[in-house]
Amino acid sequence: MAQGDLTTLANVKAWMGITSTDHDAVLTRLISAASNYIQSWLNRDLFAADYTERFDGTGTAMLVLPNYPVQSVTSVKINGVVVPAGTDSSDGYFYNTDGIKLRGYRFERGVSNVLVSYRGGFEAIPAELEQATIELVSLRHKERDRIGIVSKGLAGETITYTQRDFTASIKTVLSQFKRVTAT
Repeated sequence: MAQGDLTTLANVKAWMGITSTDHDAVLTRLISAASNYIQSWLNRDLFAADYTERFDGTGTAMLVLPNYPVQSVTSVKINGVVVPAGTDSSDGYFYNTDGIKLRGYRFERGVSNVLVSYRGGFEAIPAELEQATIELVSLRHKERDRIGIVSKGLAGETITYTQRDFTASIKTVLSQFKRVTAT
């Protein structure tokens, strides 16, 4: 799997029932394009990476981190003061897959006064995301001979093609992973 790709050539070919190498170059390009398109549509990077980000303090004890799932947190600072990792018997920060919760502290109100270093994203792409990518690549591969054609007549019958970005089933899967930001 190329870096940033959500699936492999082998998995796409297995799904499509292709055994020859005739389509490998086109499918490889489609995999990268579909992977980039999906991540753009989701408004997020999916692969695990290390982040150091500033946030505005809200006066609460909770902070949702944008690059989820959160794998680990290495440091939390509020107004330059280090918040220790909490334990069962001590105050500090705790994290789950969505973000950070504080005990004995608050994310004091302020502008860019919270600094968090963490690892977020998927270490392995979830199977349903990979399958959605495979289906999108397969769909685009099949559509390549009718780009721009909405319908065509053939022997007295009319065939109509969909012009949607995704099928309904692909969109349903992707919607579960979409980052929605407040405006």
